[in-house]
Amino acid sequence: MSYVALRLAVDADNADAWSDALLASGAFSIDAADPRAGSDAETPIYAEPGEAPDARWPITQLTALFDSSHDPHAALQRAAESLMCAAPRHETFVVPDQDWVRATQSQFESIRIADGLWVVPSWCDPPEPLALNLSLDPGLAFGTGSHPTTRLCLLWLRAHLKRPSGTGEGVSVLDYGCGSGILSIAAKKLGATRVVGTDVDSQALTASVANARANDVDVSFVAPDAIGDATFDIVVANILTNALLVLAPLLAARVAKGGRIALCGILASQADAVIAAYRRWFEIEVWESADGWSLLAGTRSARRAENIE
Repeated sequence: MSYVALRLAVDADNADAWSDALLASGAFSIDAADPRAGSDAETPIYAEPGEAPDARWPITQLTALFDSSHDPHAALQRAAESLMCAAPRHETFVVPDQDWVRATQSQFESIRIADGLWVVPSWCDPPEPLALNLSLDPGLAFGTGSHPTTRLCLLWLRAHLKRPSGTGEGVSVLDYGCGSGILSIAAKKLGATRVVGTDVDSQALTASVANARANDVDVSFVAPDAIGDATFDIVVANILTNALLVLAPLLAARVAKGGRIALCGILASQADAVIAAYRRWFEIEVWESADGWSLLAGTRSARRAENIE
C-alpha cells in the first residue's frame, strides 16, 4: 500500500491545533519539525529542565500521513473549517510502502568511536571482530554512539579505566542518566568491577537491561533513589546543563574521595557555568570538546573531599 503525505507550515501557536484537527480528519500520524533544520536559521530546542515547557520553533512544519482511503486535500479543508480559518499553503507527495524495518536498519551502520572501539548494531558484522565492540540498536532511550556527547564519554571512559594491566579492575562506576546503558556497558567491558546505571525514565532502564543482556555484561540498572548513599570511583553523567547544575551536590556526594567525575551534554558556551558549580568539590576543567559540545572532567581532591552539604 502507498501512503500520501500532506506537508504545511504553521505558526508555533497554532501547531497543536492543526495537528489535532488533521488527526480528527483522518491522518494517522503527524510529524512536527523545524522547517529551517540544517541551515543557519535552525532553532535548536533541547527541552532542558528549567526551560519553558512549551518551547517550540517559531514556524513549525507539519507532515500528516494518510492511507490511500483518504483524500489529504479534503482532510485539510475539513481541518481548516473546524479551526475556522483558511487552509495554508501545502504540498502532497506519495510515500511508497516498503519494508520499514529494513529501511530503518539501513540508516544505522557500525560507528567507529576510536581505534579498537566500535558501536555495532545487532544486524551488522563487526568491522573489527577483535575490537571492543558495543552491540547496540537504536531504540527509545538516548545513546547509540552517534552523538558527540556519547562519543566524548566513551573516549573518556576508555582513557580513565585503563590501568597498567590494561583493565579497570577494582574500579566502580556510576552512570547517572544512563539512557540506553551504552556508557555502563562500555565501562563494564573496559574492566570496571562494579557498574551501576540509573535513570528517571523507566523506559531507559528497560532498554538498558536489554542492551546489557545483549552484550553479556553484568550491570545493575536502578532508579535514582535506589542508589542511597553509595559512592563510586567514577561518576559519569551525560545529561543536559540545567540538570547538571541542579544535581551538582547530589552527584558530588556519589564520588568517592580521590574519585573522578565526567560531565557531558554541555554546550561549549555553557562549560564555564558548570565548572563554577562543581569547583566546590572538584579540580575540574574541560577535558575535550567536539562539534560544539564539551566534556568536563574533575578529580575529588582531598582538600575538597568533605565539602558536601
